[in-house]
Amino acid sequence: MNRFAKNIGVYIIILVVVMAVTWIYQGSQGPQVKEVEFSEFVTYIQKNQIEELTIVETSLLGTLKSGEKVSAYAPSAVELMLLSEKYIFPQIENGTLVLTSEKPSSASWILSLLPTAVMILIFVLFWFVFMQQGQGGGKGVMSFGKSRARLHKEGEQRLVTFSDVAGLDEEKEELAEVVDFLRYPKKYRNLGARIPKGILLVGPPGTGKTYISRATAGEAGVPFFTISGSDFVEMFVGVGASRVRDLFEQAKKNAPCIVFIDEIDAVGRKRGAGLGGGHDEREQTLNQLLVEMDGFAENSGIIILAATNRPDILDPALLRPGRFDRQIVIGVPDIKGREAIFRVHSRNKPLDKDVDPKVLARRTPGFTPADIENMLNEAALLTARRNGKVIRMAEIEEAITKVIAGPEKKSRVISEAERKLTAYHEAGHALVARLLPNTDPVHQITIIPRGLAGGFTMILPKEDKYFRTKTDMEEQIIHLLGGRVAEKLTLNDISTGASNDIERATEIARAMVTKYGMSDRLGPVNYSSADEVFLGKDFSTRRNYSEEMAKEIDEEVRTIIEKAFAKAEQLLSENIDKLHLVANVLLEIETLDADQFEKLFTGEKTAEEIITESQEQARVTEANNAKEAAEHLAELAAEEEYDEADDSDDDYSEEYSDGSEDDDDDYDDEEGDEEDGDEDWDDSEDENE
Repeated sequence: MNRFAKNIGVYIIILVVVMAVTWIYQGSQGPQVKEVEFSEFVTYIQKNQIEELTIVETSLLGTLKSGEKVSAYAPSAVELMLLSEKYIFPQIENGTLVLTSEKPSSASWILSLLPTAVMILIFVLFWFVFMQQGQGGGKGVMSFGKSRARLHKEGEQRLVTFSDVAGLDEEKEELAEVVDFLRYPKKYRNLGARIPKGILLVGPPGTGKTYISRATAGEAGVPFFTISGSDFVEMFVGVGASRVRDLFEQAKKNAPCIVFIDEIDAVGRKRGAGLGGGHDEREQTLNQLLVEMDGFAENSGIIILAATNRPDILDPALLRPGRFDRQIVIGVPDIKGREAIFRVHSRNKPLDKDVDPKVLARRTPGFTPADIENMLNEAALLTARRNGKVIRMAEIEEAITKVIAGPEKKSRVISEAERKLTAYHEAGHALVARLLPNTDPVHQITIIPRGLAGGFTMILPKEDKYFRTKTDMEEQIIHLLGGRVAEKLTLNDISTGASNDIERATEIARAMVTKYGMSDRLGPVNYSSADEVFLGKDFSTRRNYSEEMAKEIDEEVRTIIEKAFAKAEQLLSENIDKLHLVANVLLEIETLDADQFEKLFTGEKTAEEIITESQEQARVTEANNAKEAAEHLAELAAEEEYDEADDSDDDYSEEYSDGSEDDDDDYDDEEGDEEDGDEDWDDSEDENE
């Protein structure tokens, strides 16, 4: 039966061919008959245009003098009788009309029903296969309640171990206990210890939660089930709970094992939350998951790993000890972790000798492991674009900027007025950042459009920061408003280019007042509310303060913004010459790096010197790129020729070996003939004896 189901496509094609042949046969039985209304058929008879007529009950078939056939149906036998008496019989008597009678073919009704029978047969065939797949289980159409989890066993794919995971030393120590328990469970049981039944991995996207779970399974050497939280719930009622039961049944058969549920918040949200009431099917699935993790049944040897970036919306019953006993926070790596991640992801990439992972780690604060892997891949693609052999620091710098701000758009047509506005806007940001004592140093300034931005000023932190002071936040607002102030001072006008800066500055100021209690006027009081719909707690955001307090909050936010604007205006007014200097250089060379900006600001080099050096450096870089590309392409061409020659040598050696084997066979045959001759000679000797 399985063989029949596998060949269903062939059978369907055969049936389609049979139907096509039937229709073609029906169409080839005779000339096409035009069906007309009865009144039109009567007109043909009145005008004496029909020379041959066939009547079968109330059906009329006539052959026109032109040879065309027409047919019609009389409304009733009475109408047909009146037509016959008035027109048909007189024309027959005159000899202008021939009346024939033919018996309907017995096969015609069979042929007419054949397409319908074939369609019914196809429907029955589909239903038969449908039911067979449903009974077969697995991923058949009727197996809605089967688990969608994928089982990964040792040896089926590349083994990932803790040595492949970098920057997560403490997290690996926590998970190493799970590995040790799966290897040596008796050591823990003798001490009365119980390994955590579930471990919840919490962290932002791209930090390596899924990857470290695979490494845990690889280290333990046990089967590894993977499933997404969204794979449980379907449109059919009861499917989610059934899949949870089936998942744990499979896990028990393969114990000891690890079950990894990715994005568990899709099924583990707080029950009874959400607009319009709770989701009964999802809650039923969650209830079954709670029972399977810590119910009456024993699940020894099954360890649940789950990942989420929204632990705040998970049901408390899911997070209690006995289910997810341990939560491991996997955050953004620090400078040491980023260096280790760079070394891991650059193993298979040829890096230039001037590329230092320590420098790259300092230049990528806030990057996740996924960001770092993507950045190195972008650098490799940029190197391939210029036909280079090794990845240089220039490609990595461009890749970092590309990941942060998007690709360059040098082909965009920009008017001179907009270029000037962008140059002064970015120069204002850079100068304010340089003049403020606690702001991070400027890393790059450019007026080349990237993404949705017409230009940008990149500020690179000197070290990883986990807390921000009030002074830091105030200076960040001043820095954000520097672009708008520069437009106002130099162009006597303002633009929409500062819209995002103003939005971010307002958010920071409001957070200072309502969230962090940094307002001297309102004091250390929290006026913000985290009870939002997205968190799955309440139907709407609650405001736990009065209208008068809301007015005071708005006034305090405005005061912070106005003070920052005045400070930025003061700094740029006192350094207006440097503002013009930086903007003019940007209009010439479009991009300034940290070293060029610092020398221009301190006066160590003039604008002309910076422009000349930048243009000369661009020419040298272009020449070096062209030279390296030519050498690399020549090497690739030589390698291809060598490979082709090697392949031809292999073909020749195969032919030669085949010929030599044939010669050897001929030689062996001759030896065999000689041996046969010796045997004949021996036989003759025996006969002589």
